[in-house]
Amino acid sequence: MTSPIYSRLPDVSDGAHRTLLVEARQITRHDPQRALTLLQPTDFALCAGERAALTGPSGSGKSVFLRALALLDPLDAGMVLWNGEPVARTSIPRFRRHIAYLRQRPALLDGTVEDNLRYPYSLAVYRDVQFDAACAEKLFSAAGRSADFLARPASELSGGEAQIVALVRVLQLDPDVLLLDEPTASLDPDSARAVEALVGGWFGRNPDRRATVWVSHDLAQAARVANRRLGMQAGVLTASADAAHPGVQTAPATGASR
Repeated sequence: MTSPIYSRLPDVSDGAHRTLLVEARQITRHDPQRALTLLQPTDFALCAGERAALTGPSGSGKSVFLRALALLDPLDAGMVLWNGEPVARTSIPRFRRHIAYLRQRPALLDGTVEDNLRYPYSLAVYRDVQFDAACAEKLFSAAGRSADFLARPASELSGGEAQIVALVRVLQLDPDVLLLDEPTASLDPDSARAVEALVGGWFGRNPDRRATVWVSHDLAQAARVANRRLGMQAGVLTASADAAHPGVQTAPATGASR
């Protein structure tokens, strides 16, 4: 049996005040059919201004952790807090307006790129805002796509273009936290750099209230996109030894092992 290590709130070494955005307390995920603990009881805190990179082997629980943090899958134990308040079941749709999860292979709707960008505004949680074509064109321009890209059929997009559309679909909604699950895996270098540029531009426009967690197998990319490094092994989240904050604390606990 192993002893999980809990990743705790990092020390802010530059002395600046940073807002705690999302916090996990003892969140846990099990797979009862296979009798596996997918995510060991985990504490985690993410502050505004942090850009965390999460690395680890395939199957170690990185996606499970991100989806649990976004409350996309039911927790078996623990809780997620937003701005210091537990997220109630009835508040999950509103919570997801602030914290957005982008998976590696996004699903696009039939129709045009613009149809895909307009879709979120049909949901009740976004009915107080409207689609802004000029904003979308500006985001696509930053990714090297022209204004007529909005009219492209989604079915004709390459994998890299589909990932860029999925990212713009999220960025236009102005979330506070992005959870990026290998968003550039299998993309060509130009498309990967376009995704990095889009995320960097979004973060840079308001770093005092935004944060990211970026899952990547590319250590060079992790170094480019992050100021905090995390690791995952067999469902245990840790501060990465090569780039951990000096103030990250760890505490042992007992839990089921894989």
